[in-house]
Amino acid sequence: MIATLVTAYAPTDLVACWDNDWRPAFRVEAIPSYKTHRLVDGSDVQEESPEELTPQVPVIVDLLAAVGITRLGVDGYEADDVIGTLAHRAHGVSTVDVVTGDRDLFQLADDEQSVRVLYTARGGVREPDLVDESFLQAKYGITGGRAYAEMAVLRGDTSDGLPGVAGIGEKTAATLINRYGDLAGIRRALADGDPQLKGAQRTRLEAASDYLDVAPKVVDVALDVPVPDGLDTALPTRVADPDRLAELAQTYDARTPVGRLLAALDLPPLPA
Repeated sequence: MIATLVTAYAPTDLVACWDNDWRPAFRVEAIPSYKTHRLVDGSDVQEESPEELTPQVPVIVDLLAAVGITRLGVDGYEADDVIGTLAHRAHGVSTVDVVTGDRDLFQLADDEQSVRVLYTARGGVREPDLVDESFLQAKYGITGGRAYAEMAVLRGDTSDGLPGVAGIGEKTAATLINRYGDLAGIRRALADGDPQLKGAQRTRLEAASDYLDVAPKVVDVALDVPVPDGLDTALPTRVADPDRLAELAQTYDARTPVGRLLAALDLPPLPA
């Protein structure tokens, strides 16, 4: 995947971002149901993981380190938060492509700051959806990343245990955001008795008041994660640990994909 991305997009920098905490305390405190359906039975901390994936994770960690590709996680935060912080720090400095299969990160799309999302859920890394503001307008009828986050609050997300506002789906959420500007505008209109908010829609929004107070804390990607200063994210110009990389490639029968990666990075091939 990395070889494909590097070949296609020729980045100057690359970071593999990590969940040091897949269910951060600040999100659970806001909405206790956050990701509870992913917990292993009998545990309040361990996430369910496919049996074939779990043993691969430490190998991925070792391989990234051996090649010299920066891997970054921060305690108390999800990978999304690390990505959001790095993208935010790059505003006005460089263009950013966020590679993900998670729609939550559509909120980072920002044409003015040259941030877009390569969404891999459908076409993989070879044919990702290129998510920018025009994509969001065409797909959801909203104006940008910030509007997407607020639509997600209203719509909810069952995959994250986020209930949303009962009876309000994507289309209604987008209509409300476009009409009132943002979530705060919707809530002001509700409090002011706007006649356009009436009947069941008004009742549902009023009933969801407590949820709307806390949901943005869960949905919004953190932009202020304490990422280490002086982080080196440049593509490696040499293999960090050639012996370990050769060992991993041999042990896990991965010479072909490792070879593709080294070629994409313009690094020397594995020894014969």
